[in-house]
Amino acid sequence: MGKIRILMLGGTTEATATAQVLTGHERYDVVISLAGRTAKPSVQPVPTRIGGFGGAEGLAAFLRDGGFNLLIDATHPFAARISQNASKAVATVGIPAFALRRAAWTVEPGDNWTHVANVPEAISALGSAPRRVFLAIGRQEAYHAQAAPQHFYLARSIDPVEPPIVLPDVCFILDRGPFDIESETRLLATHRIDAVIAKNSGGSATYAKIAAARHGGIEVLMIARAPAPSMRTVTTAEAAVAEIDHLFPPDMKRGV
Repeated sequence: MGKIRILMLGGTTEATATAQVLTGHERYDVVISLAGRTAKPSVQPVPTRIGGFGGAEGLAAFLRDGGFNLLIDATHPFAARISQNASKAVATVGIPAFALRRAAWTVEPGDNWTHVANVPEAISALGSAPRRVFLAIGRQEAYHAQAAPQHFYLARSIDPVEPPIVLPDVCFILDRGPFDIESETRLLATHRIDAVIAKNSGGSATYAKIAAARHGGIEVLMIARAPAPSMRTVTTAEAAVAEIDHLFPPDMKRGV
């Protein structure tokens, strides 16, 4: 067969790392697709498309029309809708697929986690007494904080929160990871944070806030991941490349 065409649904550091490895293999032709939710996405090492597909049917058509041989779902662990669409699309087209999903964080000694299912539950779990909250969930669901305006919120996101949330005491920070423990510890201390709301995204790029909270004895309201579609899953770029080689052994290119 000719080059193996791979569509990678990206947006994570693992997706970029995998694409970087694959660029060194002449047998692969890789395209990364980004959702377009970030105004200035990171530069990718392979051709990139930005925007949605129009649901599972649109993604299936894109895969079919583009002659893709493989789909890799390397989206954010909380991008549930696109993962569901990906699972349906590959079943329709009849090509292999797997997910590249970094492992979730787990509780370590010294952690003070309260497990919650979603952002509204996390806001509710703060209680009625005013608290100082680091809202580290990105911009799309920050509006839920308006349900509990008695708290101070430190809201960090890559792009500005739109539409702006209306709260009596809120501070916005625009920044992109990776972050280190020292700077996160200073951030929590400067704003006198006593609660952190975070999604269990896993990985190292944003883990520093969890470690900083542990060192400061600060409660973390940890939002659990929703159940993922039943798709074979690997957790690292190296494992992703190995999975591709398993699905498409090098001898296949020579017709052996």
